Amino acid sequence: MDDITSKRLNGALHVPVLVIIEPHLLPRTCILNVLRRELADFEILDMATVRGLDCMSTRDVRLVLLSIADKPIGDPSVEDDLAFVAEHCPNAAVAILSNHDDEPTAQAAMQRGVRGFLPTSLPIEVVIAGLRLVLVGGVYRPLPVAEMNRMPGFDPPDARGLASAYLMNEAARAAIDRSGLTPREQHVLAELELGLPNKLIAAKLKLSESTVKMHIQHIMRKCAAHNRTEAVLRWRGRSLAQNRDHDPGTAPMPETSSP
Repeated sequence: MDDITSKRLNGALHVPVLVIIEPHLLPRTCILNVLRRELADFEILDMATVRGLDCMSTRDVRLVLLSIADKPIGDPSVEDDLAFVAEHCPNAAVAILSNHDDEPTAQAAMQRGVRGFLPTSLPIEVVIAGLRLVLVGGVYRPLPVAEMNRMPGFDPPDARGLASAYLMNEAARAAIDRSGLTPREQHVLAELELGLPNKLIAAKLKLSESTVKMHIQHIMRKCAAHNRTEAVLRWRGRSLAQNRDHDPGTAPMPETSSP
């Protein structure tokens, strides 16, 4: 292999990758052509199933777009696919392409750590904007389609503006003092805050489910919580209180005396 070929191959390995997973060839190739035109800075790959991610360990996979068609988010096959993606592409964001556009489905997707929920009823411009937002670290989920149609002069969202707002929120979250937890407990807590089940947390952090359960028990004990949801809420409340105590711009209100 000559030096020029070697450099080209090494360069290809470092190109950020977006993977489309859609079992049907026609919609998969249609999505592929649109994304290759709109997201030229990424290598766009397509697969029929998540099993194709087996060979992606050396690639910089930034986003996996998983089509689930009519399946509910809680379907065991969808849960297995999400766990497989988390295991083989732990640094990739996940966006779901679904034939459902109802609020419970969107909430269920977000609770499983999905960064983008994209109903097939959305116009392509909105889908592209949503994917761009996810690719810069944001989270995208639309309003219910019925509500969008009632909005006068509806325009596709500006992904850049939405991303800036989201990243500012992330920076604020990063400033939270979590010195009371071990580094591994902090990682588990971050996944709990996303609403991920133990199975997905284990796959994402490369831990056994029993180890994840142990860390959650420690977190609950340190937060004096009876369940995982209460632990997240108590830790958030503790962090907010600590931020207020350490904010030099927050001064106590002066007491006033009665005339």
